[in-house]
Amino acid sequence: MKNLILFIAILFSSLCCAQKTDSPVKVQMAGLQVGDIVPEFTLKNIDESMISVEGLEGKGAIVIFSCNHCPYVVASEDRMIDLHNTYEPKGYPVVAINPNDINRVPGDSFEAMQIRSKEKGFPFYYLRDETQEIAKLFGATRTPHVYLLAKTEKGMQIKYIGAIDDSTQEAEEVEEKFLENAIAAVEKGLTPDPSFTKAVGCTIKWAE
Repeated sequence: MKNLILFIAILFSSLCCAQKTDSPVKVQMAGLQVGDIVPEFTLKNIDESMISVEGLEGKGAIVIFSCNHCPYVVASEDRMIDLHNTYEPKGYPVVAINPNDINRVPGDSFEAMQIRSKEKGFPFYYLRDETQEIAKLFGATRTPHVYLLAKTEKGMQIKYIGAIDDSTQEAEEVEEKFLENAIAAVEKGLTPDPSFTKAVGCTIKWAE
């Protein structure tokens, strides 16, 4: 009987440890998946022009669900600017999308987005997902949440989903550049590895 109890205790402990293991690679449960073609959509940019990701020139796009207030986003803004400046000439512009409900976070209003963009000198599109339909379509849950898209004959195909890199703080702490490695793989005609990582950030503030 004692042996049975000991076996159950060891098994329970093993299961608990397994649940706590936090690998950067996760399985997405909802929304668009790696390999899916993104349906066409249009959102308003901070200059009030309407932008279609499908209509962008180049090889694809780096779509990042973002916002104004989240400290994880604030810590990533300079990296987002650098990513755009580096990869837009190579055909992969950054397209930031703010889906947060302004009733819950007034600081994420369209007007506040315009102010933040001017303060930081964003060189990329900063779009407002007012209905939150696009965030739900993609299956985005966090800010920042990255989707690397590449143009194919069928449309914009998702090649990578997850985090920009392995640091939630300053760029100096980055050891693995998930997104940049994914772009390099796509440029070589390869499948990114990993093609899916855990997005770490603030939860998207959904309308109640």
